[in-house]
Amino acid sequence: MLDQPKDIHDLFNGAPSTTEFKKLRKRIVRQTREAIEQYGMIEPGTKWLVCLSGGKDSYTLLAVLHELQWRGLLPVELLACNLDQGQPGFPATVLPEFLEKMGVPHRIEYQDTYSIVMDKTPTGRTFCAMCSRLRRGNLYRVAREEGCSAVILGHHRDDILETFFMNLFHGGRLATMPPKLVNEEGDLFVYRPLAHVAEVDCEKFATAMNYPIIPCDLCGSQDGLQRQQVKAILDGWERNSPGRRQVMFRALTNARPSHLLDPKLFDFAGLLRDPENLK
Repeated sequence: MLDQPKDIHDLFNGAPSTTEFKKLRKRIVRQTREAIEQYGMIEPGTKWLVCLSGGKDSYTLLAVLHELQWRGLLPVELLACNLDQGQPGFPATVLPEFLEKMGVPHRIEYQDTYSIVMDKTPTGRTFCAMCSRLRRGNLYRVAREEGCSAVILGHHRDDILETFFMNLFHGGRLATMPPKLVNEEGDLFVYRPLAHVAEVDCEKFATAMNYPIIPCDLCGSQDGLQRQQVKAILDGWERNSPGRRQVMFRALTNARPSHLLDPKLFDFAGLLRDPENLK
């Protein structure tokens, strides 16, 4: 069914006909569908705001969600949204032209958060925290204005792993990006349908489809970020032991509170021996 050229969304037109690409595409679609079902993301008849940055991950997210919708497996309305943050040199026409060509409903929102980030970030500090906070606030606002129930982000398996280790190494806590959460105001879901998808698969997919990738030059211009350091560590582990990332990711889905140290998650004080086995 996936091999029929007319039985696909326009976002898949021109896809390579190689066996390798077909396997890649099927794997990404399957993993995305599994995450959506496993974490209970579907509310039939609702509307999703699909956040599109122009990077490889968000293009992959957009294509797969529309493919699932096209096949009747995702009974929600999709609205793509790009937040133009006013970065100098940002190619503002690329995404609107692409989305128009593909027939994808969309909204382009302009908010000059770039100037705020540059003005408020102390010298020597990274831009990511303030940039993401301002971006998130604007996306929540757009979602409310458009009547959406959920904001959809393109974070993949490797983003989730990197965040886990950043919290472990620098935050002193076991936490990461969840596939599904409710925002602080309690009125919007935040979903990450690519939670099971490897970054390398997103890169291969977007490159093979020749999507017009737009790099993020704001945070990409800073060296020594914690995330880059963690990514380098994980890359090294993966080279030495292929498949290590997937094993670690599987561990995040198999937590055992009784074998950790948090008394808020497990009642260690109330743990008792079995009186029948006492001699």
